[in-house]
Amino acid sequence: MIRLDRITTRGGDRGETSLADGTRLPKHHPLISAIGAVDEANSLIGVCRTCALPSDVAAILPTVQNDLFDLGSDLAVPPGGPHEAHLKRISEAQVDRLEALVAESAAKVPPLTSFVLPGGSQGAAWMHLARTVVRRAERDLSAAIAADQERTWNPQLIRYLNRLSDACFVWARRANDDGRGDVAWVPGKNR
Repeated sequence: MIRLDRITTRGGDRGETSLADGTRLPKHHPLISAIGAVDEANSLIGVCRTCALPSDVAAILPTVQNDLFDLGSDLAVPPGGPHEAHLKRISEAQVDRLEALVAESAAKVPPLTSFVLPGGSQGAAWMHLARTVVRRAERDLSAAIAADQERTWNPQLIRYLNRLSDACFVWARRANDDGRGDVAWVPGKNR
């Protein structure tokens, strides 16, 4: 169990931060950027939880937030270190569950005949923003893994984020009256 006695440690005052295994990295390191983007995505999922969403979508969001904490801890304890044995890494089962939820939600909305503009209902707008931040987390994670050729990272990390961005897109459509409130992109409309 984690215990936080103090929040202000002054450990990052010189532009470095610690991973869970004690490794110190500069705050601009690609891995720290990926961890920060995952944290930001988790926070946006929390904002989505405050919106009117279909009950099945609202019910899964706490699980997604917990998964994102798992993913962040997976990143904070790089593979091959002494603390690895105590960590529960993101699993293929978590990715598969998310993929099944995407398929289930996608079956409840009509097929797209155009790209949709982010927006519609408040819940959809926030879910679209969460989608874009999850995509950034995926890009940042890909960059961090590419920069670290010494380790073999858990392949489920990128897969989970990829599925989550798909889920956020479909859930945004669900929040738009199951796609009926989607705002279609009209190419060249304002020429």
